[in-house]
Amino acid sequence: MTEEIETRIQKMDRSSLRREDFFKAAEILRNGGLVAFPTETVYGLGGNALDTGAAARIYAAKGRPSDNPLIVHIADREAVVRLASEVPEEAWKLAERFWPGPLTIILKKSELVPDGTTGGLSTVAIRMPSDEIAVALIRESGLYIAAPSANASGRPSTTRAEHVYQDLAGRIPLILDGGPVNIGLESTIIDLTAGVPMILRPGYISMEQLQDVLPNAVYDRAAVSRTADSGIVAKAPGMKYRHYAPKGKLIIYEGDQESVVRAINEETKKQCADGRRVAVLAAEETRECYICENVKSAGSRRDEETIAANLFELLREFDEEGAELIYSESFETVQLGQAIMNRLLKAAGYHIVRV
Repeated sequence: MTEEIETRIQKMDRSSLRREDFFKAAEILRNGGLVAFPTETVYGLGGNALDTGAAARIYAAKGRPSDNPLIVHIADREAVVRLASEVPEEAWKLAERFWPGPLTIILKKSELVPDGTTGGLSTVAIRMPSDEIAVALIRESGLYIAAPSANASGRPSTTRAEHVYQDLAGRIPLILDGGPVNIGLESTIIDLTAGVPMILRPGYISMEQLQDVLPNAVYDRAAVSRTADSGIVAKAPGMKYRHYAPKGKLIIYEGDQESVVRAINEETKKQCADGRRVAVLAAEETRECYICENVKSAGSRRDEETIAANLFELLREFDEEGAELIYSESFETVQLGQAIMNRLLKAAGYHIVRV
């Protein structure tokens, strides 16, 4: 059993970041320890990417399966040459367009990267974040930082420092609190090692944006599947695990707006009569249509970035309120729809009711 340690939260002032703000965090990382920190996507749980022991501590702190690779965060493009044994021209084109930013590129790893960081795979996932706290931490530590999302494995990802504390208090020594993140969904992942560029996880960088640079990019079918037992084997090991789930049972309702509202209201009436704690996740346009006492708006369907940013936080709020059943509308939006639904479907265990 892992020995419990004191977890400290260090508030960061983004308006006046100083080198000394990162001294303690950098020291912990250089000594093989773990630090949670904000990125533009979600909070990350960081450790030295070239230290097998640090990778093992990340897996242990999260309760994460050790075959689920960690993303290596860098602060300059030159790091790619050290971390990867082969860097195709497509990688430099993507880096030029989207780095720093929420895109992870998978390449064949160099001998420098230990198997513990890559989940035993011969490839390495690399990202250059744009968040100024993340970048300063990488530079001050002098390390490449392996960092999955800073949550307990299977739980909704963390978009605030207090979420990290809820999940990882007693398991890590330090959380850098940079306030709420901007995007709220993890990075898009694209694999450049299999001939055709393949998107393994949808994210803020859309298929259309990637195809502007690499017209032949395609989705891994498992990444956009709408069923858990489709028979399609996910290329990314992490895609086979349960993710993002609230404690209550989450069910997605799909169909025309009027039918969805009617069906959710009928279920709400039935379950509340049986004494169940029910909640509804809706768009701003329909939030007043529900009879449920606990209805939360993810945002307007005209503002998909707000829906993406709110998703994980609202799932955690339902947990805090003890919701046993959560009925959610589907959020098929134009640009971020694949990413939003990817997270929501996994959180619901692919439980969809079509009406």
